[in-house]
Amino acid sequence: MSYTEFPSRLLENAVNEFASLPGIGRKTAFRLVMNLLKKDSEEVKRFGETIIRLRSEIHYCKICHNISDTEICTICSDTKRDRSVLCVVENITDVIAIENTRQFRGVFHVLGGIISPVEGVGPSDLRIDSLEKKVGEGGISEVILALSTTMEGDTTNFYLYKRLCKYNIIITTLARGVAIGDALEYTDEITLGRAINNRNPYQQ
Repeated sequence: MSYTEFPSRLLENAVNEFASLPGIGRKTAFRLVMNLLKKDSEEVKRFGETIIRLRSEIHYCKICHNISDTEICTICSDTKRDRSVLCVVENITDVIAIENTRQFRGVFHVLGGIISPVEGVGPSDLRIDSLEKKVGEGGISEVILALSTTMEGDTTNFYLYKRLCKYNIIITTLARGVAIGDALEYTDEITLGRAINNRNPYQQ
């Protein structure tokens, strides 16, 4: 069957919605939709309701901007975390990757991206002002710049260093056990854990 010609408009619409997701081609989208059609109506209803609730009820932590079911995420509300060590990451998947190493007991700040002039992302598009405010309020002794080891990540590291170096804090980066050009979310847990534990003072 051609994936541009469907016997049902409902089927075609469903395939188009799945295919709009990153990394999902039309053939994969078609297989996913056909799999849903094989399930009973209650399973499909539960699937749909879960997606709707995800979009309508999800929160972003008002402290670190991590995804959460409540206004403050479980990491920020954990009294056993070391709040003097702040790990700056690009996105939520990086929080998950670092947490999976079980090597970090500080807290996070999610930037929401990295500086990328090519993609039209500048400092004002990121949560940098709130990061500086957080550091300026005191209580933080170390900021870990845990961004991807790409040109954009290094550019963002340099910008953040310039914004934060006036404060009485230590600024460190991940040890280069993380290969140059790698995104954190694709780095294995052992390598990422070592990179956190063996972090280095930031050098311009």
